[in-house]
Amino acid sequence: MTETKSNNGLKVIAGLLGVVLLGTIIYTVSLYQDKKKTTTALQQEKDLVVEDLNSLKSEYDKAILESNATNEELVAARDNIAKYIDSVQAMKTDIASLSRYRRQVSVLKKEREELLKQVDSLTQSNTLLAMERDSTFVELEKQTVFNDSLIVQNTQLADAVERGSALSLSTFSVDAVRERNNGKLVSTARAKATDKFKVCFTVADNVIAEAGDREFFIEVLDPQGNVLGDSYTKSSEEGASITYSKGTNFYYENSSLDVCDYINKPASDFQKGNYMVNVYDNGLKLLGTSKFSLK
Repeated sequence: MTETKSNNGLKVIAGLLGVVLLGTIIYTVSLYQDKKKTTTALQQEKDLVVEDLNSLKSEYDKAILESNATNEELVAARDNIAKYIDSVQAMKTDIASLSRYRRQVSVLKKEREELLKQVDSLTQSNTLLAMERDSTFVELEKQTVFNDSLIVQNTQLADAVERGSALSLSTFSVDAVRERNNGKLVSTARAKATDKFKVCFTVADNVIAEAGDREFFIEVLDPQGNVLGDSYTKSSEEGASITYSKGTNFYYENSSLDVCDYINKPASDFQKGNYMVNVYDNGLKLLGTSKFSLK
């Protein structure tokens, strides 16, 4: 009787273990299938992102080929998309990364639309200019004398526009001053009495110049021809350079602007003799020169 109960107990335990094992197997299989579905879905999403990026890249390739001249913005955008494609293909697939790249695809599509609009506008402008140029060439062939005249006029016009956009000075003055005890500055012609040079100029109005921060450079030459002050060096893109006494910063808004700055006395007193003051723009173009003497 005892042996029969023991056998029954073992059978019950074995049955329970079998149920647990079966449940574990079913759960494991279910997890594996879910993971497989998730991995497949993520891979499909990744493939869609790559497909969208390749489509964008193809559109840029087509736009670049159709352009008469290389458009640097299109090429840069196309190369940027190629980098994104490489990144997506090499990345470990996960929801966060795919979401980020999907958002980036949307941004790139908007950027593409804007760039292609600009290209279309530029193409239309180039077509119109080409038509005007052809028409002009026909007329120029009929009148060679007018041809020479027109070339000269166009060259002069281009030079005039370039010169016209540059800033100039309408007034320029330099005054030797001494500072009274009350802080008031009064003019003087005596070297020993001079505390500083007051350099003032008026930047003329220019509606076609670009508004913004500007810097002019003041060069003061003493009677021996040496640059007065701490002496800084400025070089232009063309390779020219100057040694100047002080840089003056101001904000230009296309209208006439009065600017004043001061060149302080050196360690010793100012010397007697003739001085020269020059003002240069940021391109090191000489805008004005003033000469004066101290006794």
